[in-house]
Amino acid sequence: MKKPFSIIRNVLAILGGLAIIAAIIIWIISPNYDVEVSKNNIGLYKNRLKALRSSGDYAKDTNVFSMQIIQDSVRAKEIRDYFQLDTLFPENADTWEKAVAIGKFVASNIPHDNQRKWPEHVNAIGLWEYTKEVAPAFNCRLHSILTFELLLAENIKARYITCMPQDKDDPDCHVVNEVWLPELNKWAMIDSDMGGHYVSDLDGIPLSLKEMREHYIAGKKMRMHPAFGQGSSKVDDYYAYMAKNTYWFACWGTLSYYQEDYKVEDVIRNSYINLVPSGYEPFDIGGGNTITTNADLFWEASFLDAQPVSINETE
Repeated sequence: MKKPFSIIRNVLAILGGLAIIAAIIIWIISPNYDVEVSKNNIGLYKNRLKALRSSGDYAKDTNVFSMQIIQDSVRAKEIRDYFQLDTLFPENADTWEKAVAIGKFVASNIPHDNQRKWPEHVNAIGLWEYTKEVAPAFNCRLHSILTFELLLAENIKARYITCMPQDKDDPDCHVVNEVWLPELNKWAMIDSDMGGHYVSDLDGIPLSLKEMREHYIAGKKMRMHPAFGQGSSKVDDYYAYMAKNTYWFACWGTLSYYQEDYKVEDVIRNSYINLVPSGYEPFDIGGGNTITTNADLFWEASFLDAQPVSINETE
């Protein structure tokens, strides 16, 4: 009687082992991110993926626009000295190492919150003073403006971009930075809000917003790096959140210090450039703004073909 039970037990053990192996294989080749999304948000996440995948294609259009980054060497030095930026990374650090160090600095010192009042001075130094004198935290837009000015002060080509949802009744968007990495010849997204994040492919190469959107649509896996790879946070729903907020994008045509500090008047504030899928009508677009479906120009040529403008070089 013992032998049949022994055979059955061995068969069950083999079947159990095969089931585990099959589960591992399915997890490896699965095009979905469900392993990264909390159970409560899987349905919502899949709906957002469906919306992205059903959006119109990008296409070249007749809208002509350009983008510029304006450098001010005097202001850059003021910011570097005020924040002692040279203490954040070694002298031989590459662009990505510098950008991550700056992102960590902002994220570790300023948590996320919806500020009780709008800061009087929306610039790097003014925002830092705001956290000391008024409130210790603020929203993603102010995080991105502060981070952008620190990056620019280090001569890192960067821009902050508003990431928008499809639903016009959804009041929530997100603002992050992108930095140009000459060592890799690509843009990379960096988020200094919500504890700090960046997203990479499975080989660890940081992804741009364009690449993140393409990964969502193609079902390619991405890897989250909470606290820029130095800690942990609740990031499982970040994938679902950004699946919503990579439907369309908006960015200033010209970016510089004091870009949204309207107390400073001698700043170029030309139109917002809005990148949308073909056939989509964006919402909350004011007059004088540019709407385009030309993703190549928005993501690549707009910054890469034009040399950064620099003022106060002789001071």
